[in-house]
Amino acid sequence: MKNYNLNTKFLCFIKIFLIYFVLCVKLYSDNIDIKDDLIVLGENNAPVKVQVFSSFTCPHCANFHFTIVPKIEKEFIDSGKVQLIFVDFPLDQAALNASKLLHCIDKNKQIDFMDAIYKNQTQWTQASNINEINNNLKKIYKDLGISLEKFDHCLINVDIEDKILNGRIEATKKYSIKSTPTIVINEKKLEDSVNFKNIKKKIEKLI
Repeated sequence: MKNYNLNTKFLCFIKIFLIYFVLCVKLYSDNIDIKDDLIVLGENNAPVKVQVFSSFTCPHCANFHFTIVPKIEKEFIDSGKVQLIFVDFPLDQAALNASKLLHCIDKNKQIDFMDAIYKNQTQWTQASNINEINNNLKKIYKDLGISLEKFDHCLINVDIEDKILNGRIEATKKYSIKSTPTIVINEKKLEDSVNFKNIKKKIEKLI
């Protein structure tokens, strides 16, 4: 009788463990469904990984996106030497909202959205309150052919917001980020001025 009770308890424990495991797997899968993948240019097997921590309301980030990224792409990404990884580091609520919208849309439209956000930065950020800014962002969404229903859903998506904010906290601790854009090359923060010359110099030492 004693052995029977022990076996019953053990089986109950196994059942509880399996239920817990299934729930964990489900939660993990749900997180993956909210665009957990990175936004990158270049191949995964590139020997040099360049992370760009930026905020959509930062003018320096917009300048970097249009003047330096194309040079990195032409000289190092197209040849398979570098993978450029875009990482959200929102400095304010407007930038956070733009980042949430970015990670909610289809992957094949994410770079187009980034281009549009930076290109029209001075227009959509000119507003007296966050509601006006959201309406400006809605116009960009509409121009890219994304439904306004999806816009509303993305803007209130707590899971995506938590992921972005937690990523910012982790990046601050790991790389001591104080401004944007901040560049990290193979896990080492670029301490020099953020320009193509300095980035190129660091990359060439690694290839």
